Amino acid sequence: MLAAGHPGVLQGAQSSAWSVLVLAVCLQLNPVRSGACPSRCLCTADILSCSALGLEQVPAALPVSTVTLDLNHNQILQLEDHGFQGLFQLEVLRLAHNQLTTIQPGAFRNSSGGLLRHLDLSSNQLHVLKQSYFQDLAGLEELLLFNNSIVHVESTALSGLRNLRKAYLSHNRLTDFPFFSIQQDSHRQLSLLDLSSNRLPKLPLADISTLPPSLQEGLYLHNNSLVCDCSMYSLFRLWEQKGFASVRFFRQEHVCLVSGIQRSGIRFFLHRRYFEKCNVTAAAEQEASVAVRAGAPLLLHCITSLSGRSVAFFWLTPDREYVAPPGNNGSLKMLANGSLEVAAPRERDSGIYVCVAQDRQRNESREVNVTVLPRPHGEAAEPFNTGFTTLLGCVVSLLLVLVYLYLTPCRCPPWPRPRPLGTAASGHGKEGGAGSVQSSILTPTPPATTEGPGRKVSSNKHVVFLEPIREQNGRLGAEPQQRAGETDSYVSVFSDAPVMLP
Repeated sequence: MLAAGHPGVLQGAQSSAWSVLVLAVCLQLNPVRSGACPSRCLCTADILSCSALGLEQVPAALPVSTVTLDLNHNQILQLEDHGFQGLFQLEVLRLAHNQLTTIQPGAFRNSSGGLLRHLDLSSNQLHVLKQSYFQDLAGLEELLLFNNSIVHVESTALSGLRNLRKAYLSHNRLTDFPFFSIQQDSHRQLSLLDLSSNRLPKLPLADISTLPPSLQEGLYLHNNSLVCDCSMYSLFRLWEQKGFASVRFFRQEHVCLVSGIQRSGIRFFLHRRYFEKCNVTAAAEQEASVAVRAGAPLLLHCITSLSGRSVAFFWLTPDREYVAPPGNNGSLKMLANGSLEVAAPRERDSGIYVCVAQDRQRNESREVNVTVLPRPHGEAAEPFNTGFTTLLGCVVSLLLVLVYLYLTPCRCPPWPRPRPLGTAASGHGKEGGAGSVQSSILTPTPPATTEGPGRKVSSNKHVVFLEPIREQNGRLGAEPQQRAGETDSYVSVFSDAPVMLP
């Protein structure tokens, strides 16, 4: 009766039964993700800390809302397959100071994957970095692997980490590293790679020189077992000139071994005399494509990892010309370090230049695409030598100054002596005095005596030098003085004062 009279109650009971059944099945299929905080762990909001608890494996039941998981300072030996399943919000995972020796394939499968940004595996017992370790971590940005026992990094170990920005592999036992696997096309975001305090004996300079400039600036290679050679020194010398932080902050830690002997280390930035004979004029850097104006000098560097006296260099030009030291006695010249100098490239010299370095065991080659651009319209064939013209102008100016200062003036005929004042007054009166002429004065200073209270400068004369103004009534007079009877005379004084011509 109840069921027939109340059909909605029956339907609700059936729906509840189905919900309970589905929940029971889900709990049976995935009992480990109950969402409860593991015992002895500290859970705060989205942070889960299980550090220093002596754990030998990752806890089975972890809250699905965990964003930061701290498992530092435990005894975890390995990361099992699906060990972090269900942690779809995980962004930071810390596993430092454990006993990790291996990471099983799929350890991060069905977890946050692309959301995990920070993975700390430092201070463990890892020996080899395999491709399977990080294949499910496409969004990883920071990878900490320092202070392990890593002796080898597979060439594809980091290939899936497209968003990787910083990788720390210092204090390991690496004797080589696949620099060719982290070029600009594959790792555009990578800006820091710490390989310091390893056992690298030689550096693949050809691979390092093709790394993006931002990664070269963040490449740390100090405290390795590098063998002293000119190629290695040229690389670090270039980084020093560019002011890279890897050199600026670790100058004393850059050491190389003489002849590979372990106890013969040299701090080569502090003691450079060992490399005095090295030709470091050619920087250990060469772009794959070079553009240059026609007529401008061009220098192409032959970058190679080979070193030693047995290394031989030669170049092949776009015209299939074989160029070996010292050059072709023309526009091409080869330096001792293998660099090719093109004195005055022309537009027809554009093309692929191939450098080949070889020793007794192997050889290496490198291509450089050279584009010679035409001269700008109206540019002179020869550059204007401003230094020469400036020097010539200075010499001419100096000669003119010397002529002005020391050249003796011309000997002009003397002017007739003026008549005595008394004679002029008695013979001709005022007309004779007005027509008298004063002799020229060639003294460096004006006359010291004057007559009358002041001189009047006639309107048809130009004053070359004015005499000192005498004191009048205890004050300095404001007018130049002139002798009486000199209205028609010329006064010429050779002195340092500027000359005013009519």
